[in-house]
Amino acid sequence: MNTFRAFRSPNYTLYFTGRSFSQFGTWMQRTAVVWVIYTLTHSSFMLGLTVFAEQFPSFLLSIFGGIAADRYDRYKIIKITQAASMVQASLLAVLMISGHYRVWEILTLSAVLGIINAFDVPARQSMIHEVLHDEADLPNALSLNSAMASLARLLGPAASGIILEKFGAGVCFFLNAASFGGVILSLVFMKLPPYAPPAIKKKVMSELVEGFAYLKQAPTIGLTILILALVSLLVIPYDTLLPVYAKDIFKGNAATFGYITSFIGLGAVGGTIILASLKKGADLKKLLLISIIMLGVGLIAFSHTRNFTLALLFVMLPGFGTVAQNTISNIIVQSESAPHMRGRAISIMIMAMFGMLPLGSLLVGAVSQRIGAPNTLLCQGITGLAIAAVFYYLLSRHKLDRADKQHPAATEKLVMEKA
Repeated sequence: MNTFRAFRSPNYTLYFTGRSFSQFGTWMQRTAVVWVIYTLTHSSFMLGLTVFAEQFPSFLLSIFGGIAADRYDRYKIIKITQAASMVQASLLAVLMISGHYRVWEILTLSAVLGIINAFDVPARQSMIHEVLHDEADLPNALSLNSAMASLARLLGPAASGIILEKFGAGVCFFLNAASFGGVILSLVFMKLPPYAPPAIKKKVMSELVEGFAYLKQAPTIGLTILILALVSLLVIPYDTLLPVYAKDIFKGNAATFGYITSFIGLGAVGGTIILASLKKGADLKKLLLISIIMLGVGLIAFSHTRNFTLALLFVMLPGFGTVAQNTISNIIVQSESAPHMRGRAISIMIMAMFGMLPLGSLLVGAVSQRIGAPNTLLCQGITGLAIAAVFYYLLSRHKLDRADKQHPAATEKLVMEKA
């Protein structure tokens, strides 16, 4: 029961159910988009450009999405963004079914989705506090959300690969459009207290500056976001090259790509179930370090494996590490942020992720054109281990500084332990 305690809140149950439908459809669409682009272009650089087109607008605008989440009714914001996402997916479906689609049209609609997500994600993440009866259930609720997203990543690509082979990408996009109806329906049935707008509203730029200044006052949040940005830039974009592995290295088809992505999701499901079962007081920073190490080791093992069965087992480790790192970072930022700064703290975290991921995807796509996909993933795995080592050093130094301020004897003890 400890694993599912957030479901004591009826509003959270509705929130979770609606998001489950949407996440499943989203992973079907993502899988279909990258497969269509790679089938049309046979270019790993274009795969990176596709990810860039969807996520870079979120980087540019997510801070304004965070300000909107702090200023306005998050419930209404989410209804608007879900309706807009439904329209975007419907347009993709129409393009594919009609057969009159071009690469630039798909990239343009991907950019539109990135703009929508810039306002949707900060409002959706901040709203979790409003749908929980007990604030102590927040880490569990965030872990369950990640578990649901991971399960969608497990099932969505597998279903998408089968549908792509049997019916085409248009059906994947149509099913994603229909899935947003589940979110809107769950919002309608929620019983939330009347919205009370903030009493004082500053200028947008003042709130923007205030959000970044807040990271200096909360060094734990700042360090967590810094590590997330580095990993998102240099390591997590490994999935940009998965179509290359499916089509060229393992000589497969869309279903092969779906299987690889699904086993990443299987590892992610395992990670989020473990996180959801954590008891209060768990050392999140230590778990964050372990997740980065698992991500790096998994990429090194997967990079040059030519046995498909063995590759599926290895690729579960990056799935575990990626979702664990993202979930733990989310828990740290949300649980340690002041309520009036939460929307902006979340939006800066999203900027770190959505800003670095598209740049990293472009970088990975360009590098793989020169040294090949296997060597690129090998370098990413080694980089992940290097970031983990730096993170460990920073954590150790932070503990020493904190102990020195609290009690000199504690500093001496830590120094002796390290010696």
